[in-house]
Amino acid sequence: MPLSFAATLLLLYDTSDPDIAKTFDLRRQELINRVMDHRAFMSQLPAETLQTLSRRSDRAGLLHLTGHLGVILALGVLIALRVPFWWLLIPIQGVVIVFLFTLEHEATHKTPFANERLNEAVGHFCGLMILLPFEWFRYFHLAHHRHTNIPGKDPELSGDKPDSWRSWISHVSGIPYWVSQTRTVISNARGITQAPYLPNRAKPRIIREARWLLIIYAAVLLSLLISPLLFWVWLLPVVLGQPMLRLYLLAEHGRCPQIANMFDNTRTTFTNRIIRFLAWNMPYHVEHHVAPNIPFHHLPAFHRLTKDHLNQTEDGYAAFTAKWIATL
Repeated sequence: MPLSFAATLLLLYDTSDPDIAKTFDLRRQELINRVMDHRAFMSQLPAETLQTLSRRSDRAGLLHLTGHLGVILALGVLIALRVPFWWLLIPIQGVVIVFLFTLEHEATHKTPFANERLNEAVGHFCGLMILLPFEWFRYFHLAHHRHTNIPGKDPELSGDKPDSWRSWISHVSGIPYWVSQTRTVISNARGITQAPYLPNRAKPRIIREARWLLIIYAAVLLSLLISPLLFWVWLLPVVLGQPMLRLYLLAEHGRCPQIANMFDNTRTTFTNRIIRFLAWNMPYHVEHHVAPNIPFHHLPAFHRLTKDHLNQTEDGYAAFTAKWIATL
C-alpha cells in the first residue's frame, strides 16, 4: 500500500518534546500496522511463538468433535422420538450438520488433530454428510489459499457473488450449492476431473471417492423405502440449514479488496461463542489465512497478536448481512 507524503513524514518524524513525541509515536505505529502485509507480519514473529501456536492436539480436537457430534446426535434422537415441537429442531439440526463444513475445511490443512489418519477420516466423514467430497475439496481449498480473492485464480470466485435481490435469494437458498456439488460428484465419478488445481496424482483418489459417495447416497435413498428416519434427521435438515452456512461464508471474503494481502482480502467477524464453537473458530478468518497451519484451538491466541493489523472486520453476521442487503 503506497504511503502519502504526509504519512511518510509522520513515519520519519522525530521530536524532543515528550508529549508530542508520544502522540506521533502512536500515530506512527498505527500507520505501520495499517501498511504491514501478512508476510511482513509473519516474518517478525519469533520462531518459538509460531512453533507453539502451530502445535496440533488430538485432545483439543477430540473434545471439540465430541461436543459437535454430541449436539447432532442429541438433536437427532429428539427428532426421531418426535418430542413436542420436534419439527422446530429440524432446521437447528441442519445448521449444526452443515457447519461440519468448517471442520472439513480445517481437515484439508491437517490441523484439527495431531493424528493425520484421524484428520483424513474426519474430513471424509464431513464431506459425506454435506455432499462435499473431501479429496476434491482439499485441492479446491488449497488453491483458494494460494490465490485468495484473486480473480481468475481463486476457484471460490468462479461463481458470481449476489448483487441483486434475485441472485441473493438464490445464493442463500443453497440450491446452487446442491446443484453444483451434485454435478461435481457425478463428474468426478465419471473421471471428468479437468480443473487446473487438481494434480494428476490425486485424480484416481478423487474418482474412487466420488464413486463410493454415489454408492453410499444410493443406499441412503433406498433406506427411505424401509424407514424415513434419515430423511428427518439428516437429509431434510441439511437442506434447511444450508442458508445459514451460505450467509456465514459470504462474510469471509465478500466485498473485500481483491489483492494479495491477507489483512485486506479476508474478513474476521466478531461473534458469539455458539457460532465460534460450531464454526471451529473460523470466524477468526483473517488469522486463519495469515497462518493456515495454526489449528483452530490456537486461533483466539493468534488473534491477540494480529488484531491491530486487521483491516477487514465486522461486528456479527447479522450486521454484515444487513450491510450487504442494503446495497442490493
